[in-house]
Amino acid sequence: MTRMLQCISPIDGSVYAERPVLSADDAANAVARARDAQKDWAARPLQERIDLVMAGVARVGEMNDEIVTELAWQMGRPVRYGGEFGGFNERASHMASIAESALAPIVVEDNSDFRRLIKREAHGVVFVIAPWNYPYMTAINTVAPALIAGNSVVLKHATQTLLVGERMALAFHEVGVPQDVFQNVFLDHKTSGGLIEAKQFDFVNFTGSVGAGRSIELAAAGTFTGLGLELGGKDPGYVMDDADLDAAVDTLVDAAMFNSGQCCCGIERIYVHESLFDAFVEKSVAIVKGYKLGHPLEAATTIGPMASTRFADEVRTQISDAVAHGAVAHIDTFAEDDGGAYLTPQILTNVNHSMQVMREESFGPVVGIMPVANDEEALALMNDSKYGLTASLWTADADRAEALGARIETGTVFMNRADYLDPGLCWTGCKQTGKGGGLSVIGYHNLTRPKSYHLKRQTS
Repeated sequence: MTRMLQCISPIDGSVYAERPVLSADDAANAVARARDAQKDWAARPLQERIDLVMAGVARVGEMNDEIVTELAWQMGRPVRYGGEFGGFNERASHMASIAESALAPIVVEDNSDFRRLIKREAHGVVFVIAPWNYPYMTAINTVAPALIAGNSVVLKHATQTLLVGERMALAFHEVGVPQDVFQNVFLDHKTSGGLIEAKQFDFVNFTGSVGAGRSIELAAAGTFTGLGLELGGKDPGYVMDDADLDAAVDTLVDAAMFNSGQCCCGIERIYVHESLFDAFVEKSVAIVKGYKLGHPLEAATTIGPMASTRFADEVRTQISDAVAHGAVAHIDTFAEDDGGAYLTPQILTNVNHSMQVMREESFGPVVGIMPVANDEEALALMNDSKYGLTASLWTADADRAEALGARIETGTVFMNRADYLDPGLCWTGCKQTGKGGGLSVIGYHNLTRPKSYHLKRQTS
């Protein structure tokens, strides 16, 4: 019997979509078609590839009304936020705009005696394993530059957002990207791992859990396949004594709670200078108490269900454990909290780093807030984590932020903003957050390989 992948909607627990998984043979055939198609795709002029990719992006934008509703049903995000096309388009557009310069040869010498240069060459077949929390934006981070650079792409999306890859592939095919150059596939973990073990791919990009990332590394061991891994996070915010308090509260609370806290670079712990701590907590609690938890298709809803009851239960466990060990929970249970996927957002104080909620990834609408005496104490706490994706610093002093940022073990340092991916900068992390880097010129470098040319001209 063919195995089916099922998207269980967090709205009501129903099966919203299901698709049959490919057999191992059919999956291998799909990758073989991608490999056969890649050389012709790479031989096309760069501008032609850029134009086709951006036409595909625009076609996705034309589908946005349908997509917003589908996302609500698949992973619970309220329709009032309008989907992801803004960020989807911003990232693809930036990568298109820098493609010519990012992929241009580096000429070391060119004279009557020698021509020496380094060119960028597409890897071949790129495997993109995308997550459900921002399913369009995270996928396009790699899909757009990989295709523009001349690779073919095989996209496997998370089961929770089963329809996303299918819709992306449809949009790109409708505008003329060859079907074998960009394929959406439905695979189980065993088949995916088997393809990686067999070196069917030339580069694998994965966004997801540490455990799954470790499995991918093990599958790729000995194949020398390039990997880009964005894994867990426990991103801190630090509010210094000279910060704009209202701006810090508004941004950091939103960064902790938006998308029901299911953001790769969402804020999961906040350290506030002791002189501002009480006011920060008071303002934060007022904001969260004003949220409307409910059905994501209702316009009044500001926070929807988590993507699954299992994820919500993990957050409830962290909250309960913290409270049992002395933490103070400031938000009373919302009437709409059903004990399942619909979860009350929570602010905790009197927390410390012995508690799971301050150490383990929550990926839900909860944040712990601690007072600190100075930058050194904040630095020690920010670095007391096995993860390192982003850190958000709040101060009027850019030099102070940059100096402190140099000592933080993280991939990105923000000042006076948070929970944002700048496509002009490398998206990267350290420690158990993973390795590699996406977007920016570095994203192109990771999706291609350098080839050197040392050409000695013949003299008469």
